[in-house]
Amino acid sequence: MVARLIDEDPEGAYGYSRVALRLASRVAAVREAAGFAAYATQKYSEALAEFRAARRMTGNTELWPVMADCERGLGRPEKALDMAGAPEVQKLDKAGQVEMRLVAAGARRDMDQLDAAIVTLQSPELASNSIQPWTARLRYAYADALLAVGREGEAREWFAKAVEADRDGSTDASDRLAELDGVEFVDAMDEDEAETETVVTVVVDENTTTDDEPAAEDEPTDEDEPAHDEAPKADEEAPKADEPKIVQIKDTTED
Repeated sequence: MVARLIDEDPEGAYGYSRVALRLASRVAAVREAAGFAAYATQKYSEALAEFRAARRMTGNTELWPVMADCERGLGRPEKALDMAGAPEVQKLDKAGQVEMRLVAAGARRDMDQLDAAIVTLQSPELASNSIQPWTARLRYAYADALLAVGREGEAREWFAKAVEADRDGSTDASDRLAELDGVEFVDAMDEDEAETETVVTVVVDENTTTDDEPAAEDEPTDEDEPAHDEAPKADEEAPKADEPKIVQIKDTTED
């Protein structure tokens, strides 16, 4: 249930993780799941404790990057950078090493070391043309770091490369690219709703008459009525049927 809910309902996933901890706190998978549930709800201190417990039980280092990111969440970017240089990083697989690089770059930005963040992300994985699960996120982070220092042209190029690699929509690179290009998206549904909510009120003056309601003093007489056998003149226009008149709106609130 934690795995099923963690993306759509992190609070619900966290609730299930607490139940699992009460039932089987000595199982490493339970501690790891509880750590990710706490991490998803930004409970970084609790998440870090669970990850450490899971690591002690298993002895592996695969949780090292997310543990370093918890240090960032706790406001300790220096600690995250120390972990990025620890021997445990060499034991990570390629995906874990890329993740550790992303965390280290984020820590540099936390410390306002923007140029150092750019250098941290420059790597063979970034330069590679092959698409891996981490490629979109790595390119996105690099583009965002470039934009932070005002290198918009390069940032646009790397956001475009991130879009190419982002096959599952894990980033908003396409939106960022459109923003740099000055493209503004408008929700057509919102415009339709705004049009339907427009109300026009017309107040007709009591002294105003329309073609359908002739005034009493102007009622036609027999003399005014044309003979039935008389045809209209060629240059005379036929009367317009039921054409509404434009009436000036009158405010009668005070009356």
